[in-house]
Amino acid sequence: MSTSTTADVPGTPVPVLSLSPVVLPVPGRPVDLHVRVSAPVTGTGLPVLLLSHGHGPSHHLSSLNGYAPLANSWAAHGFVVVQPTHLTSRTLASQVADAPGAPDFWRSRAEDMTHVLDRLETIEDAVPQLAGRIDPTKVALAGHSLGGFTAALLLGAGLTDPDTGNPVHLREPRIKAGVLLAPPGRGGDVFNGPMARQWPVIGAVDFSTMDAPALVVTGDKDDPRHFTDMGPDWHADPYTLAPGPKSLLTLFDAEHGLGGIAGYDAAETTDENPERVAALARLTAAYLRTRLHPGDTAWQTACEALATGPDPVGRIVSK
Repeated sequence: MSTSTTADVPGTPVPVLSLSPVVLPVPGRPVDLHVRVSAPVTGTGLPVLLLSHGHGPSHHLSSLNGYAPLANSWAAHGFVVVQPTHLTSRTLASQVADAPGAPDFWRSRAEDMTHVLDRLETIEDAVPQLAGRIDPTKVALAGHSLGGFTAALLLGAGLTDPDTGNPVHLREPRIKAGVLLAPPGRGGDVFNGPMARQWPVIGAVDFSTMDAPALVVTGDKDDPRHFTDMGPDWHADPYTLAPGPKSLLTLFDAEHGLGGIAGYDAAETTDENPERVAALARLTAAYLRTRLHPGDTAWQTACEALATGPDPVGRIVSK
């Protein structure tokens, strides 16, 4: 097996191994935490990338079985991708309907990621091909939609608990950088859509304390009118309202599925575009690679290529 690190051959995809479910018993959780682990078949010193699923209409995509277009690409480019099935997953609806925290399980979703990081050795033991190949000091996080909300909390955003009015901070210091994909935006007066009453916790976030490095990805056709009449710019709030260092990637003509990241040939994707998904996977991998490997120029190179190449998929700004 190769002993090259991920920093040796940037941009070169390799075959991927994937194992699921890896089962992590968690005291007090109504069901065990099930995760999928995907990793390149070669390389050592591999960074960990946690992936938080959204809450879409499909049954299994909001679970460890979703987001294959991203998970497979990220693993092929040198990340150990760990995908938990959060308690919000439709696959668990009948088992957790009356559990504390239902139906949004906002605290549990963030805690799932902490449990994963606490048990990386257990995960290595469960996937023998990974033994000794993970670098536990290099951890990143990605989340789509509701997963972007979860990622924001773990990257430092504060939250006022809608039930108690108490401030909550769930920052996970082991996570060095994140990618928020079509995340929810601010609350307040703009949080006025028909779904706002059903999800008050979404509007309770304070991005002013989200100081960890992050890339926010939005689609310029992603209209969140069920939460706000602010338009697609609402999804950029984690960039606009948070302190730097942050980058914002706006994908042209993209809707909430960002071209189809939740699954291959997913019926719920309203803007299916495999080329957009492939570009997004490359750009996010480059961003996280540079954040986790100081001195790596992958992100700078990707930004320059996007700015100067023909028919760009989007635009990037940073602060």
